[in-house]
Amino acid sequence: MLFRVAGMVKRGGRSGHKYIFVVGGVMSGVGKGISTASIGKILAARGFSVNLVKIDPYLNVDAGTMNPTEHGEVFVLDSGLETDQDMGNYERFLGRDLGPEDYMTSGMVYKTVIERERNLGYGGKFVEAIPHVRDEIVERLKRSAQMAKSDVTVVEIGGTLGDFSNALFIDAARVMHLENPADVLFVMVSYLPVPNTIGEMKTKPTQNAVRQLNSYGVQPDIIMARSTHPLDKKRKEKLAIWCNVQADHIISAPDVESIYDVPLNFERDKLSDILLKALGKRAKQNSDFGEWKHFVEKVHNGTSTVKIGIVGKYFDTGDFVLSDAYISVIEAIKFSAYTQEVKPQIDWLSAKKYQDDPSSVSELAAYDGILVPGGFGESGIEGKINAIRFARENKIPYFGLCYGMQLLTVEYARNVAGLDGAHTTEIDPKAKHPIIGILPEQIEKLKKKDYGGSMRLGAYPCKVTPGSIAHEAYGESLISERHRHRFEVNPEYVEQLEKAGLVFSGRSPDGRLMEIAELPKEVHPFMLGTQFHPELKARPLSPHPLFNAFIKAAKERTTG
Repeated sequence: MLFRVAGMVKRGGRSGHKYIFVVGGVMSGVGKGISTASIGKILAARGFSVNLVKIDPYLNVDAGTMNPTEHGEVFVLDSGLETDQDMGNYERFLGRDLGPEDYMTSGMVYKTVIERERNLGYGGKFVEAIPHVRDEIVERLKRSAQMAKSDVTVVEIGGTLGDFSNALFIDAARVMHLENPADVLFVMVSYLPVPNTIGEMKTKPTQNAVRQLNSYGVQPDIIMARSTHPLDKKRKEKLAIWCNVQADHIISAPDVESIYDVPLNFERDKLSDILLKALGKRAKQNSDFGEWKHFVEKVHNGTSTVKIGIVGKYFDTGDFVLSDAYISVIEAIKFSAYTQEVKPQIDWLSAKKYQDDPSSVSELAAYDGILVPGGFGESGIEGKINAIRFARENKIPYFGLCYGMQLLTVEYARNVAGLDGAHTTEIDPKAKHPIIGILPEQIEKLKKKDYGGSMRLGAYPCKVTPGSIAHEAYGESLISERHRHRFEVNPEYVEQLEKAGLVFSGRSPDGRLMEIAELPKEVHPFMLGTQFHPELKARPLSPHPLFNAFIKAAKERTTG
């Protein structure tokens, strides 16, 4: 009972900045990120200012150099920091941008500590993981709260309890709780399996996970019970007894049709009341979920379907399809489709197939819209170009993102502008017509093999040409979008391509960089590509204008 007695201190005490730490038990991939985002959403709905922090225990300094088939999408912030895909969920649920202080990796922390030690920042002391690395973690968490000027900081500690790599982060949370017990809360997201051969929900793995967390000197205040089924009263009572957690603090979190249902489900169990009471905070308002509920209704009530084919290369991972590699693209499509009261049917189409068997590209005729997302490298590139040509010639709405815009330009150069041998120098450095070339400032970095954080990253302004499809979508002439790339349209070919009919409707303010390429509406219903990544700024309650325009064109194809 010692932990529960100590936990009772939380019901009062001084009122400082509040921290909620979310940790995972039993296994990874059960929804810590969505739970964290949902906690942030329900607290914001009660009128509190919230910032969400993701901690990744790996030694990479950021997520930029990791393979999407292994780790999922790299999500880029306005600042240019390359982060874990959970940061995308955070921004989408909160409906606002997050800063670089809201993301942390072991690599970042160790790099800072080592650089400080090299500069005698520790005054010649013996530098150790505890206290120096741990204290750097604490300082970063406090700094994120200060920069956000928030009431509550919700911190997701990546990985699963028992992972050696996240022990220092849990210890940092323990120390913060020790300093101010009234201001720190622990939420454990754990999995309760229902084995087919047994047919009963099992609590023992979660009991063991709580014991493991106890071994760090931490007791969970709330358990999110993830499972395929709702948690029954018997299982809740069992967990309360064996995990030393109040029964009403064990929240049932069964699988749902849409992740956007999760905050509403949590609030039906009065989770925000439980959190605020545990932190000694008074609600600033009743839960305001009006717009969110309206959005969720559209998620479930689409009246018709649009069939969208995503032609990519990051799909093959053993016997599975890794949709996480394009999670922001998928969600952006959904938001715009739901807004127009249609449900998207998204199919994964391998570019390698269209490269090995060009005739198979004819299957794209069955789609209402084709999208080629970002990517790097040679794999499947000619298949993507074949798909783009088919979409152009058959007037199927096409949307190209980053690499998808570059290949749109290459395809047009080859097959319309008559530039045989047109290519990107990323694939063919000696191309006869280098339509796409590397940014001059990147050449030296590549020579030095300086790949991490070395691309054109983050938010940049773009001027949009009045009268264009892009301008009609945005409704304004100056926009800001996020980038992640090294290669650009070669300015030496711009005039020639425009004479052949391609319109560069978005450019950098100095006119040097081509940001949007499109065909006029009288030529094609929607053929547009962006050098930037619009999917990174799409939100449930504010879908991206270009995705809206793409889905609208796809919807018209289904009825036209």
